[in-house]
Order: sequence, then structure tokens, then C-alpha cells
Amino acid sequence: MAYIDVTDATFETDVLEKSKEVPVVIDLWAEWCGPCRTLGPIIEKVIDATAGKVVLAKVDVDANPAVSNAFKVQSIPAVYAMKDGAVVDGFMGAYPESAVQEFVDKLLPSESEQAVSELLAAGDEASLRMALAMEPANEDVIVALGELLVANGAGDEALELIERIPGSERTLSLIH
Repeated sequence: MAYIDVTDATFETDVLEKSKEVPVVIDLWAEWCGPCRTLGPIIEKVIDATAGKVVLAKVDVDANPAVSNAFKVQSIPAVYAMKDGAVVDGFMGAYPESAVQEFVDKLLPSESEQAVSELLAAGDEASLRMALAMEPANEDVIVALGELLVANGAGDEALELIERIPGSERTLSLIH
């Protein structure tokens, strides 16, 4: 799939929620915009090459004024990148393929992040311990390993892990 056509009604699901799983590039464009027609195929090609590691969401600003107002669009094409429900980067205008490639490359997970993600998905104790060794402050890994330890009767070790999470001292003091 080259891209998702996003509307005012589908923006929250197709972009905000999706960006919590994978980076989403939002291309704000209009049919009458010459630079948009130049940039569109470039963005599609570069994002297609990520094999799903980045998703492209195209928004026709004329048909979807709420989205364009939310981004305070004054000029198109306007391109924004979202991760975890927040805008992390963007540009305006038609850029050459090399610049678009650089923009998208910054959104891709590093090899280390990818490895931790795969270990977390595996979910067994050995994988989670390896992920924790790679990223000792990764809250998702800490929580997953903590839950596994509690299920296996190692609650004390789970508490020690949870204490690594910033601000957890307050939460733990409420429990005790």
C-alpha cells in the first residue's frame, strides 16, 4: 500500500493512534498544487522502500480543513512526521529525493532499537533480560519483565526492576 488517504474524520485513528506503533509521515497537499504533484511520488517511493517501517498519510487540505487548521498550514506541500502521537519533524516545499530520503531515514529505528523491539516482542525471560541489558531504562522492557517475574513468583526482583523507572519511588510508596 503506497499511502493512506486521511480525512478530518479518520485523522485520529489513521495518524495519531498509528504513530504510537510506527512513525507516520503526513503529506498535506492539494490537487491544484504543482509542487505537491512533484513531491507526492517522491515521498511515496521513499516510504514504500521502508517496507512498512514508516507509514504515509496524505491529507487533501481543501477537503479536510480541520487537519490543515490543526497544523496551521499556510503553504503546501507541508510534510510532518509523527511518533508516539507527537510531531517530531517537518518541512515545507518540494524537496529532492535525497532530502526526503534523509528526512525518512531519521524516523527509522536504529539497529539497537529494532533488536530491542524484536526481543520485547519475543516476550520470554531470556529475551527480555537481553533487551534490558541493551536498554536498561526502557520502561516497556522493565514492565514486561516485571510482569513475567511476578507471574513466576519473583515479586521482589520485579519490584527492584520497577524502581528503575523514573518517578516509581512515589508509586511504590503508595503501594507499601
